Amino acid sequence: MKDYRNIIFVLIISLFLLQMLVNKEDAKNEKITQKPIVALSTFSLYDIAKHISEDSLEIIMILPIGVDAHSYEPTPKMMAKLEKSALVVYSGAGLEPWIDGYSFKNKTIDMSKFVNLRELESQEHNAHAHTHHNHTKENSIDPHYWLDIENMIKATNLIADELIKIDLKNKNKYIKNRDNYIKMLKNLDSLYEEKLKSCSLDTIIVNHNAFSYLCNNYDFHVKALSGFSPDTQVSPKDMIRVINDIKEHKVSTIFFENFVSDKAIKSLAQEANVSVDTLQPLGNITKDESEQNFTYEDIMKINLTKISKALKCQ
Repeated sequence: MKDYRNIIFVLIISLFLLQMLVNKEDAKNEKITQKPIVALSTFSLYDIAKHISEDSLEIIMILPIGVDAHSYEPTPKMMAKLEKSALVVYSGAGLEPWIDGYSFKNKTIDMSKFVNLRELESQEHNAHAHTHHNHTKENSIDPHYWLDIENMIKATNLIADELIKIDLKNKNKYIKNRDNYIKMLKNLDSLYEEKLKSCSLDTIIVNHNAFSYLCNNYDFHVKALSGFSPDTQVSPKDMIRVINDIKEHKVSTIFFENFVSDKAIKSLAQEANVSVDTLQPLGNITKDESEQNFTYEDIMKINLTKISKALKCQ
């Protein structure tokens, strides 16, 4: 009986030691195969990194799909993920209030420091200041700079350089993918120039102005119901102003975003007898767009089709 117990004891110890060896080997293999994490705050920046990296790095978007970039607060789970990231790239220019006071463990890049920024027009700046009480220079900047193709090219070059530093062995692939992405952006710019060069109208109307970079580059105007911030309360005065804009500029379609309430813009459309459509500012994408694997290029082309139709371009 005693021998039997000894045999069982030896077997248990043997199994325990074997399990320890297996766990150790699994941990070692996981460490070898684990990809460096690169986290990017908005969809447009994420799209750049995803196309350059392909599957060589773990590219994550900080914003959950379908969430408005202006009001997002990261969860503890996301913060833990950011702590493990080899690189965090955030949009900057006041778009992510949650960044303030947060100290990242590894390298971070504020992309707004490396692109050309536009100051808000007086109407948008006033609306933004009314909504956000800390009046600073940053609050006078339109943060939607990724709608400027030149800025996207600058961001692409910078992100590619950083990915190469993280993963030097894939340098040639990253350079090739960077060049292909920039070629796509330049083709997109040419397409916008061509489609918007001859239009009967010159103004579109949106619920909030995230499109100043587009209109500045392609020579049309944007009138906004609520100025810069999508959270700004719409007043009767705003409604009257935009109804007058609709009449003055012979507008037949007005636009809103999927991430904000469409109640005010639909009420306005009914009052002014015009149609309503969505326009994508590309800070994030919807669940439906994600399921269709839409890219920056795809959505910019959809935007172009809608804008050119609204402006009655030839």
